[in-house]
Amino acid sequence: MNKGNMKGKMPAGGRKIDFKLLGRVIKLLFQSYPRLLPLAMFCMVFSAAVSASPALFTQEILAIVDKTFKAKLPFSAVADQIIPLVLTLLFLYILSIISITVQTQLMAYITQGFLSKMRRKMFDGMQNLPIRYFDTHQHGDIMSHYTNDIDTLRQLVSQSLPSLLQSCTIVLTVLFIMLWSSFWLTAVVLVGVVVMIVVSGKIGGGSAKNFIRLQRNVGKLEGFVQEMMSGQKVIKVFSHEDKSREEFAAINEELFQSSYRANAFANMLGPIIMNIGNVLYVIVATVGGMFILSNVPNYSIRALVELQSGIPIGALNIAIAISFLNMTKQFTGNINQFSQQINSIVMALAGAGRIFGLMDQEPETDSGYVTLVDAKMLPDGTLTEADGHTGLWAWKHPHEDGTVTYQKLEGDVRLTEVDFGYEENKLVLHNVSVYAEPGQKVAFVGATGAGKTTITNLINRFYDIDDGKIRYDGININKIKKSDLRRSLGIVLQDTNLFTGTVMDNIRYGRLEASDEDCVRAAKLSGADDFITRLPQGYNTMLTNNGANLSQGQRQLIAIARAAVADPPVMILDEATSSIDTRTEAIVQRGMDALMKGRTVFVIAHRLSTVRNSDVIMVLDHGVIIERGSHDKLIEEKGKYYQLYTGAFELE
Repeated sequence: MNKGNMKGKMPAGGRKIDFKLLGRVIKLLFQSYPRLLPLAMFCMVFSAAVSASPALFTQEILAIVDKTFKAKLPFSAVADQIIPLVLTLLFLYILSIISITVQTQLMAYITQGFLSKMRRKMFDGMQNLPIRYFDTHQHGDIMSHYTNDIDTLRQLVSQSLPSLLQSCTIVLTVLFIMLWSSFWLTAVVLVGVVVMIVVSGKIGGGSAKNFIRLQRNVGKLEGFVQEMMSGQKVIKVFSHEDKSREEFAAINEELFQSSYRANAFANMLGPIIMNIGNVLYVIVATVGGMFILSNVPNYSIRALVELQSGIPIGALNIAIAISFLNMTKQFTGNINQFSQQINSIVMALAGAGRIFGLMDQEPETDSGYVTLVDAKMLPDGTLTEADGHTGLWAWKHPHEDGTVTYQKLEGDVRLTEVDFGYEENKLVLHNVSVYAEPGQKVAFVGATGAGKTTITNLINRFYDIDDGKIRYDGININKIKKSDLRRSLGIVLQDTNLFTGTVMDNIRYGRLEASDEDCVRAAKLSGADDFITRLPQGYNTMLTNNGANLSQGQRQLIAIARAAVADPPVMILDEATSSIDTRTEAIVQRGMDALMKGRTVFVIAHRLSTVRNSDVIMVLDHGVIIERGSHDKLIEEKGKYYQLYTGAFELE
């Protein structure tokens, strides 16, 4: 995929988190669930704080037990002090269980709902992208946005961010309890944490960098596989299997290397950090024991508060030391968890960057204001808008003074001195002028790459011209809304696309409000009705995999029926019969003649026999119209067309 076209920022490498990108994800989360998300976050923070609080209660209970043991008092003497602490802790745990249950249910709903909305945003935005985007990006890579990249967002929202929030809450809560208990032992723990952070940064940097490569390589692999699947027949015909295996092996090796390195670093980080935590546990135990034996004064927030009340600072005791050991484990464990999540977040942001890259693509611009409407004729001869399909079309012109006028759609299409190139400074069409009067059949012939299909792409405004004018019934097509312009043009392409659904559904694709009778009538007009009625379920036969259970000719007939049911005033037939055998072509031609009657038609054909009865034939060569005229006129001129026609070969 051409990442240079992506506006959404993608982490470039290293272990740095793109906080701007992360902030965008979090902002979208809050916009999607402004009430539920804060509630889920409160539950996370509460349960995390409760999980860190036992150290404080344990410390108090151990202190009471220590005093009781030294004074040789029975348990009953201190029961009224211990039982309330135990009950309070038990109550907090019950609340924590409730909050965890609520949190997990809310996060499951929020995560899946958020992903659903993101997929919808991507798909809605994709429908507004220009054809150029799909011509310049691998389709498999685009598909990976909806699968692999979305899955990284799922991990970010459901696992990484909640885990990060909980780890931060526990670390801050435990740090406060540590400072409340002992400055000395807290300092020992913090020194160990600094070592953990340095080691984590060294090892984790390589991991995150390779996770980003992994994300890109997955999209590359999916794009390649999609191409191989769609071109499987070509691969087999040309015995290209071995070369395909080599190319796949190379891409797969890239994916393996990035995946191996990313996971090797990530899997190494956890055990190292855990063992640093174990070493730190031993150091805290040793230092704590030395302080207790040396009767070192225990400075802490609690001691300073008590000092204000006249209570002298006491020495470090066994109750504080034991609770500190548990807090050390908890503190270092969550630092480790925090470190592990950073890699996941970096990888997720790589996916998020690709998703936002698709979402941020510039949509197809449309400044048109003239629309196409079904019209009816009033008794005075003027046109007005009709409620339903009448077969009469009109251009609806809104004016600055608030008035609206209607102009009958005649089908007069004119290209005047048009220049166009798919790339800057590389023109494909040079000073092309085409005049198609209402009801005329205009044919384009020429070698592959001469610019025939490009002309029809410009009439559709799939691409905009670099210079010149294109007018439709005297209206500059830039003033016509693109959707209405395209609705007035019926297109039958050489490459037929059939969608999963019944035959009837695929014909109705041309006009969604068409009745079953309209669809059958269109199928009869195109000549498709004969073979459709012989299918197992007739018009209700399910088509899958682009109509793989039909012949190429049958698929083309359905495509022609689809164009017929749309009942457009202008037709574009781009190699419409090139994949149909001669016998089927005769059937189709009768339907096509009926379909073209009274319509302006542009025909692109390799078979010269299909353009012979055209009103105007234009011969293109390297983007320039070199001859134009009727069949008979061009034969008389004995130019390029004459050579092609009398040479008895098909254009290639």
